[in-house]
Amino acid sequence: MAASFYLFGFFHRVTPGVLTDELSQSFHLSHAGLGNLSAFYFYFYAAMQVPVGLLVDRIGPRAVLTAGCLLGGLGAALFGLAPNLAWAAAGRGLVGGSVAVGWVSLLVLIGRWFAPHRFATMSGLSLAVGTLGAVLAGIPLKVLADLYGWRTVMLASGAFSLVLGLLIWRFVRNSPQDRRYANFVSPAQLEEESIPLHIALLRIMNHAAVWLLFWVPSGVCGAFLTFTGLWGVPYLVTMYGFDIKMASSIVTLMLIAYAIGSLAFGAWSDSVGLRKTPYLTGASLTFLCFTGLGLFPGMSAALAILLLLLGALGSGVMGLGFVYVKESVPRSLAAAAVGFVNLGVMVGPLIQQPLLGAVLDHYSIEGVQGYSKAGMTTCMLILAVWVASAIAALAATRETHAQARYAD
Repeated sequence: MAASFYLFGFFHRVTPGVLTDELSQSFHLSHAGLGNLSAFYFYFYAAMQVPVGLLVDRIGPRAVLTAGCLLGGLGAALFGLAPNLAWAAAGRGLVGGSVAVGWVSLLVLIGRWFAPHRFATMSGLSLAVGTLGAVLAGIPLKVLADLYGWRTVMLASGAFSLVLGLLIWRFVRNSPQDRRYANFVSPAQLEEESIPLHIALLRIMNHAAVWLLFWVPSGVCGAFLTFTGLWGVPYLVTMYGFDIKMASSIVTLMLIAYAIGSLAFGAWSDSVGLRKTPYLTGASLTFLCFTGLGLFPGMSAALAILLLLLGALGSGVMGLGFVYVKESVPRSLAAAAVGFVNLGVMVGPLIQQPLLGAVLDHYSIEGVQGYSKAGMTTCMLILAVWVASAIAALAATRETHAQARYAD
């Protein structure tokens, strides 16, 4: 159920990528304006990361998830009913802020309900489930939007979130002991992890690994989210002449590849007891993708699609960053470190989406609708450079060998 709320969040994260024309026409947006509207989700998501950690620490994931679902449903409804850009931005911001509780709460539940050696596998599985939301925001969203209108689809998604909130309150429990089962986490470990989160947040700033692993997903995952969540469909239409449904299908395949990658890299990491090597492998595939698109814009459509699928597969490695940082700091700081790295995931798209929109506006020709091929190529190079900086940060981290760290 927690993963289903993450699915709802991922659905809204990427909907502007399929609804670029509808949103631009409804709210009279330039490319930069569309990028800013899409990024409102990420602004509020990022801003909520520290409060979410404090809330989960104080009242538990069950209540936090329930509240998130209810507020997310209201945000989706507000977005669907928005009469102007201000209301649409408010609705999208409310969705982003509310679904920010999903991933952190989900990781807490995994840590409490599953054995430690399954953490990377289960987080990868949860990421894959969430990615189904992005798949639904591809061709299914486009078809439903054409049939019933995009506003109706947004309202329906809001109703889904409201119902899910009620189900979570009824069935989800914070830990196995609430169901009279034995806990995987011992009382001694719980006492060790009882340090107040706001104090833990201050302490993690002294750990270089936290800063490095904060930056890595901003490129590895951020470039993927920026492409699939907003500019991927316009890129494929502009560069290769696909219609919107075909371009949406390719983006959907990328999301499926991302889900496969999250499962495969998580299982591989747990099986070999390594974090850094699998993470570098996935990040390198993402770098190869955007570098190829940026340096060789004249490549065939088939080769471009292959690169996009490989890049998406590699981006699925992002889930490893959470278990990697958990093992890179003392156990008492693990929850704070995970929340901080999750903030890093959002830094990429919240900057990249409006930035690329501004680049596309710069290259646009006055009086000519659509996008410039030169502008799109420049955007791919920007993403490639960002991913390269993420790989440099990852290379500077120290392998944990899948072993938790108990003290400084």
